Amino acid sequence: MIAIHDLTKKYGDFTAVDNISLEVRRGEIFGFLGPNGAGKTTTIRILAGLSLPTSGEVRVDGFDVVRDALRIKAMTGYVPDRPFLYEKLTGRELLQFVVNLYHRDWRDCEPRAMELLRYFDIDQWAGARIENLSHGMKQKLVLVSALVHDPALLIIDEPMVGLDALAQRQVKLLFRRLAEEGKTVFLTTHTLSVAEAVCDRIAIINHGRIVTEGTTSELKSDRALEDAFLELTYPTSS
Repeated sequence: MIAIHDLTKKYGDFTAVDNISLEVRRGEIFGFLGPNGAGKTTTIRILAGLSLPTSGEVRVDGFDVVRDALRIKAMTGYVPDRPFLYEKLTGRELLQFVVNLYHRDWRDCEPRAMELLRYFDIDQWAGARIENLSHGMKQKLVLVSALVHDPALLIIDEPMVGLDALAQRQVKLLFRRLAEEGKTVFLTTHTLSVAEAVCDRIAIINHGRIVTEGTTSELKSDRALEDAFLELTYPTSS
C-alpha cells in the first residue's frame, strides 16, 4: 500500500528526513515512532501530499505522491496532530463540507457518517455548532471526518490526544476493524502502550533516520517496548 524508497526532505541546510525506506502492506496497522523532532510529521505530510520530498520516491497504492497527488488524496483520510475545525459549522455541516471536498455525494456518504457518529456516541450532537463541543468530542468528529469518504488509507498523527479511556478503546477497535476490511492505518504516537496494543509492525525514526523496524514482539525481545524505544533513541540514558 505504501512504498517509501530513499526519501529525503531538507529545509535549507537542515535534513528532517534522511534517506529512509519503508514498505507498509494493505490491511496493516503501522506505527511510526520517534522522539520530538525525529522526522515523523515531516514524513506524514509528504505521505498526505502536503509537502514535497527533496529526493526519493513515495508511492501509495502504486501512485506517485508528486505526480498523482490528487488521486492519492482521494483515497486517503488524514488527521494532523493539530487539526483545524470551522467552529461556526455544525458537525453535520463539517462532514458535508469534507464530502464535497472529495467530490462525493452526501447521500452516498451520510450512512457511514451517521454510523461513525453513533459509534463514538456523538450522533446527538451532529446538529450542534462545533464551538460548543468538548475537546474530546471535537477529536472524535475529526476522526469521523477523516473516514466519512471511506478511504483505503488512514494517516493519523497522535490519534489518542484528548480522548478518555473509553474513546481510546473505541479508536483501537476501529483501527482493527479497518485493517480487517483491508484498509491501511499509518499512525504516529508518543503513547507506546497504544502502539503496542494496536500496531502490526513498528518503525522507529530518530534524527531523520530509521533505526529499527519490525513487529512489536521483535522489537521488545525480553524487555518492555518503552525500554527498547529509549535504548534506540536515547542510548546514553539506558
